[in-house]
Amino acid sequence: MPKALTITHVPFEDLGTLGLELERAGAHIEFRDASTADLQHVNPLDPSLLIVLGGPIGAYELESYPFIRDEIDLLRARLAAKRPTLGICLGAQLIAAVAGARVYPGAHGKELGWAPVAAGPDAALYPAFSRLLANAPLFLHWHGDTFDLPKGARHLGQTSQYPHQAFALENYALGLQFHPEVTADGLERWYVGHACELAGAKIDVAELRRRGRRWAPKLECAALKFWRAWVAQALNWGNGL
Repeated sequence: MPKALTITHVPFEDLGTLGLELERAGAHIEFRDASTADLQHVNPLDPSLLIVLGGPIGAYELESYPFIRDEIDLLRARLAAKRPTLGICLGAQLIAAVAGARVYPGAHGKELGWAPVAAGPDAALYPAFSRLLANAPLFLHWHGDTFDLPKGARHLGQTSQYPHQAFALENYALGLQFHPEVTADGLERWYVGHACELAGAKIDVAELRRRGRRWAPKLECAALKFWRAWVAQALNWGNGL
């Protein structure tokens, strides 16, 4: 049975639709909370898939959140071995940092809410990702940090506010700045967990919920198809096929 090790930073930013596809593929999903788990003793090559999810901290805040160093060490060993790895939001930023790119606060403010993602110059190399962009009119964005594109990475997605929204390292690592995994029901926990951030950004929660109820179901359908293709590819890559 393949194992999908999932590193979380806050409990409400979960696997969403990706979890459904991992279960469908027969994967055993194991969770580790980055802030409390002993990541130094995790074998980086053991899981079939490594997934690092989002959170409201910066990949560069190592002094405030020392456990980030352990995540970086885990990812460094994982990527060096070219083992299947996925990062979403903070997870993507950590992959970018390990790959040698700069991660930093965005100069154009927070990207928070529902907006489209346009294809990057290399998106055509990844048909499943191209179909995701074509089939989901809008995606959820929830970040204030951004990153430079890692050297040698393929640029898959972009927005007018922040151009580096998705990248791939060959076929073994994928970084997504936006959130294709979310569900309309699951987002109710985000609105509570991120209440202070939403208030500080003067976001109307009722309107954000209304848009989520409209667009999340369309995203869920498109994302399930994308995750199915990604999980199959990642498991095949992990088996050396």
